[in-house]
Amino acid sequence: MNLHTLKSEIAATAAALVVEEGLEYGPAKRRAVKQMALPARTALPDNDELEDAVREYISLFCADTQPTELSALRALALVWMQRLQQFRPYLGGSVWHGTATRLSDIYIQLFCDDPKSAEIALIEHNVNYEPRTVTGFNGGSVEALSLSSLCKPLNETVGVHLMVYDHDDLRGALRPDAKGRTPRGDLAAVQKLLLTPIESP
Repeated sequence: MNLHTLKSEIAATAAALVVEEGLEYGPAKRRAVKQMALPARTALPDNDELEDAVREYISLFCADTQPTELSALRALALVWMQRLQQFRPYLGGSVWHGTATRLSDIYIQLFCDDPKSAEIALIEHNVNYEPRTVTGFNGGSVEALSLSSLCKPLNETVGVHLMVYDHDDLRGALRPDAKGRTPRGDLAAVQKLLLTPIESP
């Protein structure tokens, strides 16, 4: 099997784990390698290849349910973005790009003048959250405030992750990604998405 075919096979196996189990891309690729009994050092598909495989999997197996689930998650994301409007929220990840299912988490990036202000706002509103440090889109460490929020239409508790950036990071945040797409969207962009009928990916 040539390298390109092998990467496609890994991407297809990982895509099933992303959609069916809600795994993040990194863990899904590693689990796929294990499931396929490949050496640990096997070359992995990149995230764009995996995203293409996820879209393909959704269109084959979840085309009837996924658009409704995606709309429900985008609506929930919008609620949190409105609550945190003062921190310039942007939606990223699979909920923004349209590959999310009921098992997906919501990733919202906040661009704050004062990094502690978002955390203080959550405390003032009695929101239970867990702070942790993650790698941000610019490769550096950022604080993530993770909480759970009930998505009533799905009857699921969804993970909502608020990544806290400096206001200055916003400039680099809107550069198009490798596929030429806007990598994240603000409140108005998410509202527009919710008004547009979802086509199957």
